[in-house]
Amino acid sequence: MCGRYTLAVEMDELAERFGCPKIDPVIKPRYNVAPSQIMPVVVEHSGQPRLQMMHWGLVPFWAKDKSIGNKLINARVETVEQKVSFKYAIRERRCIVPADGYYEWQKTNTRKQPMRIVIPSDKLFGFADLWEQWNSPDGEAFFSYTILTAPPVSSLVHIHHRMPFILRRDQEDYWLNGLRGTSVEEIRSFLNGLQPQQHFNIYSVSNRVNNPRNDDVQCIEPIA
Repeated sequence: MCGRYTLAVEMDELAERFGCPKIDPVIKPRYNVAPSQIMPVVVEHSGQPRLQMMHWGLVPFWAKDKSIGNKLINARVETVEQKVSFKYAIRERRCIVPADGYYEWQKTNTRKQPMRIVIPSDKLFGFADLWEQWNSPDGEAFFSYTILTAPPVSSLVHIHHRMPFILRRDQEDYWLNGLRGTSVEEIRSFLNGLQPQQHFNIYSVSNRVNNPRNDDVQCIEPIA
């Protein structure tokens, strides 16, 4: 699964990496992003990528209230086209969530050790994601997203049995624009064409990340 990630960059770097115009509000570096929080997401708009702020935790357009988003922070790539919560979004509302690392908790004999996982270049990458617009009874638009997960690549098997689906950079445009049909078979063929990032650097971090109120550079500092 993916329950925490980091985006410890400024807006200039984020916008340049994903080829998007800058937006307001100006974001600050984030070291411990948690579900329900509002973060930038890359969406396609009139053929161009742009950043939009959304809540983490998908609220389908048909939901009676937005509390369902607390249960939909992740979607399994193996079944996403079959689930009523995601099958409409996978057809038309795919997006990329920028990050520069994520956390996973590795089980040991006595506890769970938080680990930070980054790509070897230490540069920004993108999670494959879905987004939705839900309208409240008073007409207010609520934008939200969920992060796709997959079985771990070989370099992460020892950490956890799931991982967020991190796109290779050369597949980001494919994720946003590559689907050429809406049938279950066409969507599955499209998903099977995705190639996730394979290589990662992993290191232990402090238990500070267990509490989402801790959101500072100490969260990403390696420990012995």
